[in-house]
Amino acid sequence: MAERLAGKVALVTGGARGIGLETARAFAAEGAQVVLVDLDETEGTAAAEKLREEGAEALFVQADVSKAADCERMVAAAERSFDALHVLFNNAGISHIDDGDAESTDEAVFDLTMNVNLKGVFLGCKYGIPALRRAGGGSIINTASFVASLGAATPQLAYTASKGGVLALSRELAVIHAREDIRVNALCPGPLRTELLMKYLDTEEKMQRRLVHIPMGRFGDAEEIAQAVVFLASDESSFVTGATFAVDGGITAAYVTPE
Repeated sequence: MAERLAGKVALVTGGARGIGLETARAFAAEGAQVVLVDLDETEGTAAAEKLREEGAEALFVQADVSKAADCERMVAAAERSFDALHVLFNNAGISHIDDGDAESTDEAVFDLTMNVNLKGVFLGCKYGIPALRRAGGGSIINTASFVASLGAATPQLAYTASKGGVLALSRELAVIHAREDIRVNALCPGPLRTELLMKYLDTEEKMQRRLVHIPMGRFGDAEEIAQAVVFLASDESSFVTGATFAVDGGITAAYVTPE
């Protein structure tokens, strides 16, 4: 069976752990050359080395996605090292422990969350789109969330607002660049068994309170999200752009009312 991303160069932000790392591994398994980007140099270097041990062509770039110069540099590194960029997975994101409702959330927490989760996606696209254009087209996948479509059960206003922004940004860019063979889709994962969520759901009671809302009755795994990203990155999704691509165990089907 042919590799689905053979000959492609893919850049993954937030690639040192969780969804990012599993997606980088899945990209490599499908034949892509992978640029792994993360703020944590120690974890990112180790992750890229592990991928190379598994037979992948992988490069690590340390970058803060909220900084324009770092985003410009990561894209330049991809083109310099692998001659092109075909797939951009803007996945880096944070969920701050002090993110609550409008009254309790500090302005600094709100600003930090927006800078990483929304501005980081904007900057990735700002510098990534010209590279995809130079490559003759490609696929951008931006990590939003199921909370971009419905309110979160636990107050996390900055996170929810930032992911709603990612969804809106992705839709507009999809329309703008559709005739350039540049596809832009918003990935909307549901609750996952990752470090980002489990730090909040630290008791069985909290877990069950969240699980009752998931029709499938379980948390998703990062590997399941990675396979969805591979589809959006590959030519199999060649007629998919501007999509709100939910991988959420049925949550939005159960709770979002069609307009």
